[in-house]
Order: sequence, then C-alpha cells, then structure tokens
Amino acid sequence: MIRAFNVILGHLVVFYYVKSVLNYPWLEQISRQEILTAGCANLGLQGSGEFNLNHLNHILVDHKHRLLYCYVPKVACTNWKRVLMVLTERSNVTNLMEIPAYIAHANTSLSRLSEYNENDAKYYLNNYISFVMVRQPFERLLSAYRNKLEGNLPSAKYFQARIGRYIIKNYRPNATETDLRNGDNVSFQEFVQYLVAEGIKNDTANEHWKPIHQLCYPCSLNYTFIGKYEKFEEDASIILDMVNAPYVIFPHSKSSQTSEKLRQYLRQLSLSDIEKLYRIYEIDFRLFDYNLESILGFDIG
Repeated sequence: MIRAFNVILGHLVVFYYVKSVLNYPWLEQISRQEILTAGCANLGLQGSGEFNLNHLNHILVDHKHRLLYCYVPKVACTNWKRVLMVLTERSNVTNLMEIPAYIAHANTSLSRLSEYNENDAKYYLNNYISFVMVRQPFERLLSAYRNKLEGNLPSAKYFQARIGRYIIKNYRPNATETDLRNGDNVSFQEFVQYLVAEGIKNDTANEHWKPIHQLCYPCSLNYTFIGKYEKFEEDASIILDMVNAPYVIFPHSKSSQTSEKLRQYLRQLSLSDIEKLYRIYEIDFRLFDYNLESILGFDIG
C-alpha cells in the first residue's frame, strides 16, 4: 500500500498540468499498484537495493517529455516505439504507420536507459514519468507464437528458420527432412514443450515470450503507471496526457482474435502441460492480477 501511494504521489505534481484530473481512474491505478506490491512481497521479489544497469535495457527514454517506457513485445510495443520516435523528434511523420516496423525496432531509433551511467539513470528513474504496459500472459504468448512461428510475415521466416527448425528437431518424434526444411509448421504443443524444457531458462531467452517481470523488473523499479492491454486506448491517452504530449493518433486497433482463439489452442495441451506453462508465467499472472478462470473455468493457483 505504501509503495503504491508513494509511486503515484511522487509524480502527482505532473497531473496539475492535465485538463481533467478528476477523470483519471485513480482507484484502478492504485489497485494495480497495490496488487503489484503485495505480489512482490509474497513472492520475495523486492529489490535487493543493488542497482543493475542490465535491468534497464528495455526502458526507452524521451527527455523532451521526461518519459520512460519499458517496452514489452506483443503488448503493442511497435506502435509505442513509433509514438516515442515522434515525441523525441526522431521522426516527423503525421501518420505513425508510415514508420516501418524495422525502423521502430532498430537499436539506433530510440535511447535506452541502460546506455546512461548509473547516476544519470537513477536521476531519470526518480524524476521522469515511467510506465509499462502488461497483458494476460497466455494471450501474449499465443500472439508471439502466431506471429513468429505460425505466421507468414517476413519477420517470421527468421524465427522459423532458427527456432522453428530447432523445436521440430528436438521436440517432434521422427521429424523428417521435409519437416525441418523451413521450420514453419511448429505446433503450439511443440512450442509449449520447448518453453517448458528450456525456453526461458537463460539470459538468451527470446524477448517475445520472456516473462514481463524478467524484462521490466517491476519489483525493483517503481513505475509511475501500469497500463493494461485490455484498456489500451484509455491507458495510452492517460500516459500521453500525463506528460503533456502533443496530440497523436495512436495506431492501435486491438483485435479480440487472440483472446478468442486462446481456448482453441489450449485444447491442444493436456492439463499437465497447461499447469507447467502456467508455472513459467505465474509471477506475471500474480503481479498483474490475471488468472485463467475465464479461459478454463477454474484458476491454477
């Protein structure tokens, strides 16, 4: 509770520059912060007090608007990066979709907090508005699978050739040369077997399915605002208003397809597989107040 209020009240002055403070969903944001705080405490994940620059690699910096954004793949991070490119004047487009995805994701397109020395990084963390966007862990995972291993986008070919072929070779009994040729027919069950066995066990785990708490370290870093994919338009508007950003049309049209298809894909898994998968993402479920009851009819605790 104390952490939740400190995080929000520490930046309260910013809100006096916003037109309609009373319209902000204070109670909901405080609730998100309280749930995060309780989860960090119950799981023993509070920060050790040691400052680690490696924990800041996913945090992007906008000095003009004093804004920090920890990007999470498959939570509309491409479009958020496009927004930040315009806010930081790295791009002057009026239609944000004119910025190609590969440009938005380029390492040189935006500054990362990990590029600064410890003193500067601490200053920005203590004095800038910071936020992270989160999503139901299984929905995020399914979105990554469909986009990178099941899809036919050009970017998927890289994942299929490297990770897809590896998964088929190691997790498909009697895999044929045809199976291994392109790596473009990995089943969701095979993908889950790979994750359970080795997918997030080391620092080289792919960021598209790495748990959010391993990307943004929310128990060590006090984010001003926790946004949710399920309330994306509302939360994005709040964040931009908090830093008095110029008006931008956020290029986001959230589709319910992934949510609707999740049950279908989970049917490929045994209950044991689902439970093992849940354990991988359990911390994210608990820190960000998600559960499986609406998907399975019961929750795994």
